[in-house]
Amino acid sequence: MPNSHKPHFLKPLLPDFHSGVTIPLGFFSQHIEGKTNRKTWKLRSDATDQTWEVIQEGRRLTGGWKDFTTAHDLQIGDIVIFKHEGDMVFHVTPFGPSCCEIQYTHPHIIKEEADADDAPSFSFDYCFQAEVTASNLKEDKLYLPEGATTCTALNKQCQEIILVNKEGNSWTVSLRFSEADSMYYIRRGWRKFCRANRCAIGDLFVFNVVGDGKTTPLMCVCPEREE
Repeated sequence: MPNSHKPHFLKPLLPDFHSGVTIPLGFFSQHIEGKTNRKTWKLRSDATDQTWEVIQEGRRLTGGWKDFTTAHDLQIGDIVIFKHEGDMVFHVTPFGPSCCEIQYTHPHIIKEEADADDAPSFSFDYCFQAEVTASNLKEDKLYLPEGATTCTALNKQCQEIILVNKEGNSWTVSLRFSEADSMYYIRRGWRKFCRANRCAIGDLFVFNVVGDGKTTPLMCVCPEREE
C-alpha cells in the first residue's frame, strides 16, 4: 500500500488502457503542473529492476505506457497505484480483481496475486447495479444500495466521488450520507453524467466502487462481459 506521506493516485484500467492513461486533475494541478518542465515520467515497480520512461502529453501518459503495461501483463479490471518518489520518478503498484497486490516472479515477470492475508486496505470489489430512472434524473440524485455502507472505500466524511465511464472519462459529483435512510447517495452531477453518456430511462450500469477510505473514491462503470 502506498506510503500515505507520499503523493499518490490510483487508476482503474478500462478498455483501451494500453493507448494511455489520464492523470487525475487534482494530482496534476497540485504536484505536476508548474512544478517541472520535464515531460518524461520514470516508472519503477517491484517486478523488475528496469526503469520505464513514459512520455507525458498534457494530462496523458502515452509513449512508453503500452510497453510498461505489456511487460507487467496488466488487464482490464486491474488497478495501478502511482506513488510519486520525487524528481518525476513514480513507483507503480498493480492490484488484481481480488483486492490483492499482484506479485511478480523474477526474472520472467510471471504475475500472481498475494495471499489474502497480505491484501491492502484498498477496496475495489464492491459492485452494484444502478438504473437510470425519470425520478433520479429529475432529482439529480442516485441512491447507492444499503450494502454500500460496508464498503471501506466510502465514509461519511466523503463529500465527493468520481464517476468514471468505460472510456476513462470522469465526472466529479457530490456524495452524501442520509442518516434518516442510512444510505449513501450522489447528487449534483448524476444528471450531467447520464446526459454525457447519452443514457435513456431504463438503462442499467454496473458500477465498481474503488478507494482506500482516505482519498476521493471512484465509481467506475464495469465493462460488459460476454456471456
